Amino acid sequence: MRKFVFLLLSFMTSNFVFSQDIPQHISYTRIYDFIDELANDGFIEINSVVKPYSRTYICKKLLEVKEQRLSLNNRQREELTFFLEEYALEQNRLPDYDIPMIEREKARLDLLPPIFNYADTNFRARIQPILGMHLYINGNGQIGRRWFGADFQAMISKHISVYGSLRDISHVASKELNPRLTEPRYLTNMPGYEYKEPSDFSDSRGGIKLGWDWGSVGLMKDNIVWGDNYNGANILSGRVPSFPMIALNLRPAKWFEMNYIHGWLVSNVVDSARFYVENDIRKWYRNHNKFIAANMFTFIPIPKLNISFGNSIIYAEDNVQPGYLLPIAFYKSIDHMLTKGVATENQNSQLFFNISSRNIKHLHLYSSIFFDEIKFSRFSPSDPENNPFSFKIGGKLNNFPLQNLTANIEFTRTNIINYKHSIEAITYASNSYGLGHYLGDNAQEFYASLGYKPIRGLDVDLFYLNAKHGNEYDFVRRGPGANIKQIISQPSLGDVIWSNQTVGLKAVYEVFNNGYAVLNIENSNIQGHEAQQEVIVGENRMSAEEVLDYFTPAFLHGKNTTFTLGFSLGF
Repeated sequence: MRKFVFLLLSFMTSNFVFSQDIPQHISYTRIYDFIDELANDGFIEINSVVKPYSRTYICKKLLEVKEQRLSLNNRQREELTFFLEEYALEQNRLPDYDIPMIEREKARLDLLPPIFNYADTNFRARIQPILGMHLYINGNGQIGRRWFGADFQAMISKHISVYGSLRDISHVASKELNPRLTEPRYLTNMPGYEYKEPSDFSDSRGGIKLGWDWGSVGLMKDNIVWGDNYNGANILSGRVPSFPMIALNLRPAKWFEMNYIHGWLVSNVVDSARFYVENDIRKWYRNHNKFIAANMFTFIPIPKLNISFGNSIIYAEDNVQPGYLLPIAFYKSIDHMLTKGVATENQNSQLFFNISSRNIKHLHLYSSIFFDEIKFSRFSPSDPENNPFSFKIGGKLNNFPLQNLTANIEFTRTNIINYKHSIEAITYASNSYGLGHYLGDNAQEFYASLGYKPIRGLDVDLFYLNAKHGNEYDFVRRGPGANIKQIISQPSLGDVIWSNQTVGLKAVYEVFNNGYAVLNIENSNIQGHEAQQEVIVGENRMSAEEVLDYFTPAFLHGKNTTFTLGFSLGF
């Protein structure tokens, strides 16, 4: 046994190249856009179904492109040089920014960007402040969003990565507006938070990971996105507050990659059997436990064609179920083994697929589908019932026919009660925010954008969004007059009770590494509408005004032209 352990450790140690695995948060959209552009143009191959990427992985791809820099256009070459300094520690060196305040052999402190870096043979680290403000202004008033904090990243020897960050965020509104732009029921594609005060919240992320050249494993609290997309994934959107998880990534061959997570979610459902007692007077109740296990397998039959599939389960047992710690498993089968013998309700399982093709130079074609429940007979035109599922299809074109120009079209459709469950403790959600697409069930979205990158650091995007939500149904499986089959037999969308048509212009300029200036102009028309069809058991019927209040923050009601001005240091 000791000989086996020794051989295993020797194998791992001999293969630690680019082994550290600090996730690059999904909010750094410019680096993700650049990596995507390079892949679409054919310079590199990536698997974009699972994010975040590790900083080491990003650095590796940038270095691959560095060998082809003569084939890049002028703006791409400048971007490459710029981003390589951001990932200098991953290259075993200190960055070479323009204005060092203190510079030593193993450390340097810079003013622009404000960041401290340290590197020696066994330890590399960086510390940077986080500071920012966005001001949102329209005819309904104005809302200010401010945040500050710090970010720390460290790579120890060849194997271990440790990172952590904290942001304290607050909102201030005028005219007695509710300053919250994001809540679980709002149909906005903004990150969700659990508020500690009426308009304040904090976001702490971090982790510790062990990496080797073909994989990594670790414990982290972070945001993740599963499913190719450019305006909201429909498998795991990354919109819920970050949650702790065990994460495993394996890339043992060029044609195969596996990702697995086991996460601890927040149910926001009180468990009446679990409480603390304060001074023999008051009981403080705790939430039901809630977990997620999910895997994603990606096969690459030919270069640049990625076919992915996986499954997940949301469960609410008292403790972690070891069967769901298996990375390679079909969790619904395990669920049946655990629950059928005692005639209890199943846990909540899901199935998903994703395909991504970059086989045509400059063009990325992609599609993803998420099944909350599947019955093949429902695909028959003669069956009035519809499978609860969501699908997305889209394409993005880079640098053709004109350099530095980007075009994207994306369509998403989600059927009735997809993402929902009759048992509140095992809904596809955390902190009451849906894990899937931000529009929820019985909804569709058409999104199109035209982007231009005239110079290094400046991204300008003109976009159009047409989003709709149909009749709102609860997942009512049992009860007087309840008939789940009747609910899923209703026409998808049916009455459009909420709509959002928005045309916008977004401009982001990364002045220096991690330093942003932002200017957005959005002309939106967000309305609630009266439902017309007959009410059935399970439908949450609301007036047009109630719909608008329920799905949309007051700041965005009706027709508006909204300006966003902002700056930020860090992410």
